[in-house]
Amino acid sequence: MNLNYAVLGTNDFDAAKAFYDALFEGTPIEPMFATDRMHYWKGDDFTFAIAKPFDGASATLGNGSMLAFNVTAPEDVDRLHAKVLELGGSCEGAPNQRGPAYSAYARDLDGNKISFYQFS
Repeated sequence: MNLNYAVLGTNDFDAAKAFYDALFEGTPIEPMFATDRMHYWKGDDFTFAIAKPFDGASATLGNGSMLAFNVTAPEDVDRLHAKVLELGGSCEGAPNQRGPAYSAYARDLDGNKISFYQFS
């Protein structure tokens, strides 16, 4: 069984779309399609989306929730983490070797926690 897709909520749809469009530049993750409340990107074997919550309430953070993107090289971890900071996101853990993975942690513009990792 594989994970099919993951969705992060946003309170500023346009800013979140611009953030992830810029973050995914130069990666194999490509825009897929959009609706009035969701925007999808397609990776090699998964789909990622941002969404305005269906119930119309504000998007909130899940305490302990995080999405991790597996990349091909440690340099990709460094580049993507730096790109998050350049785009206005925040650092939750600078790139470093952590056990068997080289990884970094960050938060997007809505405070959603994301990670980039590459297994050694």
